[in-house]
Amino acid sequence: MDWKIELIFVPVTDVDRAKEFYERIGFHADHDQTPFDGLRFVQMTPPGSACSIAFGTGLGVDLEPGRQNTIQVVVPDADEALAHLRGLGVEAEGVDDQAWGRFVTFADPDGNTWTLQQLPQRG
Repeated sequence: MDWKIELIFVPVTDVDRAKEFYERIGFHADHDQTPFDGLRFVQMTPPGSACSIAFGTGLGVDLEPGRQNTIQVVVPDADEALAHLRGLGVEAEGVDDQAWGRFVTFADPDGNTWTLQQLPQRG
């Protein structure tokens, strides 16, 4: 049986600001629904990803904005990812070269931290 991670919740304080940020860095807005007062659900997907993120209001998710620091995304080229983010005005930390990959980190407007990893060449 296959298990595929499909959705990760990201805690935010301002849904519109978060949506604008993620759209600016290239995420696709899959859903933005307000089925009733007090509930808004936004789902966004990074380019090329099978896994999406979600945020909103009234979701019953017990996460504090700015505390999500566990999401790691694989990219083909860390230098290109860094240049892309910086070209969009996103503060991103430079490439950290390790034996297990090359890493770039950045944060969304709430301080939720993302890590981008370029996998090492495998022999």
